Amino acid sequence: MKFSRRNFLNTSLSGVALVACGGLASGLAWLLSPAKAAAQSLATLARSVVPVSVPDAAPKLRPTDVSQYAPSGYGRWRFGDPLPTPKRLDLMAPGHDAAATKPVARLVRFFTISDIHVADKESPAQLFALGLKHGISAAYSPAMLYTTQVLDAAVRTINAIHKQEPLDFGISLGDTCNNTQYNELRWYLDVLDGKAITPSSGAHTGADSTDYQKPFQAAGLDKSIPWYQARGNHDHFFIGSFPVTEYFRQVYTGDQVLDLGDFLTDPKGIDSRGTYQGVIDGRTPYGDIVGMGPVADFPSPPRVVADANRRSLSPKEWMAEFFHTTTTPVGHGFSQATVANNFACYSFEPRPDIPLTVIVLDDTQREDDVDHPLSQTSSPGYGHGSLDKARLDWLVGELDRGQAEGRLMFIAAHVPIGVEPPTSPVGWYAAAAISEPELIAKLHTYPNLIAWVAGHRHCNAITAFASPDASRPELGFWQIETSSLRDFPQQFRTFEILRNSDGTLSILTADFNPDVQEGSPASTSRAYAVAVQQIFHNPRGYPPTGSYNAELVIPLSPSLRAKLNNVGMPVRL
Repeated sequence: MKFSRRNFLNTSLSGVALVACGGLASGLAWLLSPAKAAAQSLATLARSVVPVSVPDAAPKLRPTDVSQYAPSGYGRWRFGDPLPTPKRLDLMAPGHDAAATKPVARLVRFFTISDIHVADKESPAQLFALGLKHGISAAYSPAMLYTTQVLDAAVRTINAIHKQEPLDFGISLGDTCNNTQYNELRWYLDVLDGKAITPSSGAHTGADSTDYQKPFQAAGLDKSIPWYQARGNHDHFFIGSFPVTEYFRQVYTGDQVLDLGDFLTDPKGIDSRGTYQGVIDGRTPYGDIVGMGPVADFPSPPRVVADANRRSLSPKEWMAEFFHTTTTPVGHGFSQATVANNFACYSFEPRPDIPLTVIVLDDTQREDDVDHPLSQTSSPGYGHGSLDKARLDWLVGELDRGQAEGRLMFIAAHVPIGVEPPTSPVGWYAAAAISEPELIAKLHTYPNLIAWVAGHRHCNAITAFASPDASRPELGFWQIETSSLRDFPQQFRTFEILRNSDGTLSILTADFNPDVQEGSPASTSRAYAVAVQQIFHNPRGYPPTGSYNAELVIPLSPSLRAKLNNVGMPVRL
C-alpha cells in the first residue's frame, strides 16, 4: 500500500485492510438442519446484514454529526440473503475430486472473537482531534460508546450456539482494550464473567439517563466453555501505536484532557504538543466531544473528573488480570511464569481424545523495539507483527514437538502474516528476528500445521499458503482472519475441523452477527458502525456485507491420515 498519514492511523491504530479471496461454491446444507436452526439463524449462512445505500440527495456528514445519521439516511441496514460457503481447494493437488470430500466426523468446534476494543470513552487519553483532522475512524467512531454492550450481545449469541451444539473452547485474538486501561480490561473480563457492568468512569455522568452509560447485567459466557486469550497491540500500547510514556501515564489518571500535537507531521512526534484531543461528554445522548481544539483557544485546560481505575496496565499487569475471573481455565492460557517473564505465548490441547495442539503466539512488537523512520522497509508506529528471538525459538520448538508427536497444529495470533506490503503499518516489522518470507518458508516445513488464525485488521479474510513443493501439498496451510466487534461488520467466527471421507480435513468457518434486539444499545452500535463505514469508506473486504464463510480443504500426510482414521464424533448428514 502507498503510505499516507491516513493509511498509517487507519491501520496502526485499529487495523484496517482488505484481502479478497475467491472460491468454489458449495452448499453444506447439513449445517442448517432443524436441530441447529435457532442458533444458526444468527449466522451469515442463514441471513446477512447488508448496509442500505445512503440516498443520493443526502448531505455529506461529518463523523461527529451523530444526531443526523438516521434523518439523513446513514446507518441503515437490512437482512439480506444467506451467504454461500465456497469449498476452497487451493491447497489440494490439481484434479482433486471435490465431490469426494464429504464430512464424516468432527474433531473440534470452537469460536474466535477479536478486536473488541472495550473503550473508556470518558478517558482524557484520546486521539479525537487528530483522528477527525485526518479522517481516521480508528481514532474516533461513535460505535465506541457501546463496546461493552456489543460484547455482551456477542456472548449471548455464543451461548445460544453452544446450547444448540456444544463448543469445545473459544479464543479471543487480542485488542481486548482500546487503550491499555485497567477499567477497560475489567469491563471486558466482567462481561465474560456475567457481572453487573457500570460502563462509565470519572463522574459517571449520564449513568441514569444515557443508554450507553446505564449499568446493565451481563449474561456471561457459559461456564462450560473454556476460553483462551492472545495479546494485541492495543493491549500494551497507547491507542495501539506507541509505548506508554510517563507523560501519557499521568494523563490517564489525571483530570486534564490530553494535549498532543500532530505527531504525523511534527518532527517531534509524540513529544509534539498544541491541541487538546477532546473527550466524550457522557451526559449527551449522542456522545458529543468536548474539550477539543487548539490549546491557544482555551483560557484554561479542559478537565474531567480523575479516575484511578483508568491507569495504564503494563504488559505483565495486563496478563496477571486474567487470573481474576470466574470463568475457566485459570489464567485463560497465561501462567505465573508467562506473567513473570512478560512472555505471552503458550500452547494447549483442547481435547484429550483429539491429537490437536493450539499454539497461541504473541506476535506483537516489543515495547523496546526501535521505532524506525519511514523508509523502503519500515513504517512508524508499533502496530506491526513481530517476533524476537525468544518467541521465534519458542514457536519453532512448539512446532517441532507437535510434528514429532504426530499432532495437528494451528497457530492463534493477533497479527496475520503475508497479507500486507513491507511498508504497511500493520505489516511485518522490518527489524524482527525473522523476516516475513523466512517465517512463511519455515511454516511450510511442517505438514501437520493446518492454519494461522488472526485478527488485527478488522476484516474477515481467508488466504491460502499453498505448498512450495507440488509433490507435497500437505505443506500448505490456511490463514483465517476474524473481524472486529467494534467496526462493521461487528462479527465473530465459529470453526469446525472435520475429517472427510477421502482422508482430507476441512476447516468449516462461518461469520456470526451478534443477536442485537431492536432498540437496544447494541442495535444502535450496529447502525453507527454502518454509518461510520459509509462516511469513511474504510476497506473491509467482501462487499457489501464484509463477511465470508468457507469450507477450507486440507491435504494430509499419509502418517497423519492413518493416525486420524476413526477419530472424532460422527457427523450425521
